[in-house]
Amino acid sequence: MWQGIRGHDEVVEQFRRALQRGRLASTFLFVGPAGVGKRLFAQKLAQAMLCERRSEKQLDPCGQCPNCLQVAADSHPDIDSASRPADKAFIPLELLIGDKEHRMRAGICYNVSLKPYSGRRKFAILDDADYLNKEGANCLLKTLEEPPPKSILILIGTSEQRQLPTIRSRCQIIRFKPLSEADVVALLIEQGHCENAEVARRAAQLSGGSLERALLWIDPQASEFRASFLDQLSQREFDLLGAAKQIHQFYEDAGKDAAAKRNRMKDVISIAERFYRELLRTIAMGVGSDDTQSEYTARTLRWWPGGDEAAAACIDTCIEALGQVEANANLATLSENWIDELGTIARTGKPTTV
Repeated sequence: MWQGIRGHDEVVEQFRRALQRGRLASTFLFVGPAGVGKRLFAQKLAQAMLCERRSEKQLDPCGQCPNCLQVAADSHPDIDSASRPADKAFIPLELLIGDKEHRMRAGICYNVSLKPYSGRRKFAILDDADYLNKEGANCLLKTLEEPPPKSILILIGTSEQRQLPTIRSRCQIIRFKPLSEADVVALLIEQGHCENAEVARRAAQLSGGSLERALLWIDPQASEFRASFLDQLSQREFDLLGAAKQIHQFYEDAGKDAAAKRNRMKDVISIAERFYRELLRTIAMGVGSDDTQSEYTARTLRWWPGGDEAAAACIDTCIEALGQVEANANLATLSENWIDELGTIARTGKPTTV
């Protein structure tokens, strides 16, 4: 485990080999699920490469020199970071190139172009790169095309497909894997989010390898929603309107931030997708593997009309719905249509036709 970061030792070795060969790139795109430690990794990477006492090729910061302490305190003059404000749909231009009165004289692109204060390297870390609009991405292009000497620019997102081709082609893509369930459990307990090991284990099972998602499922209200929603799905004639209202309330409880609401909607769809995958596995193999929903699977099997084909159709419907969330579809319309389609398949045992 590198610098207390779980699950990404392979990425560490990738950087270490590049440094030892003198072939480190200047621009990187970190991609992978939210909540797996990409931003923390970027900060620790900067600390390791700015450490005064140890060679950057070791990627083993001392943690005690002035540079290391400044990085840990988020006050190092050679590290500039920016992220999407909670009240904004996209990363504002002023964070990249300064406001109208200071265009190209402020912002992360300007700051990374300055000579390193420490004489070693400048770092720019742009979180939430998924929320770069076309104008913002174009502002980054000059910096990506002609990175300043001794600079490292790191963009952090969830998927390379969410970046413009011009951004992808100018960055070395570093892929971060989901965390293991054991790592998620350990982080929940170590960081004081959860004291109950069984609650942590169940949250980890539902997390998809993301600490961020695990934090949702240790919330009693979220767990209550999941149980109620699974109960609905396991009924032959479930209340479509009631389910849609329940889903609406769940994502609205995320607050005013549209991105948070969409993440909640993706969690809802993931619950259903996991439910139908377990159903399909049980139909095909005679036994399931998810003890968090075994009672709902058993109840569904008593009336399920369409065998494995119907379960697969429900999974496809969920995957399509996830894509629509990513495409910024209206959540209310999406949830109603999605639930209606699942209900039709459940009743008839056949996928819907357009």
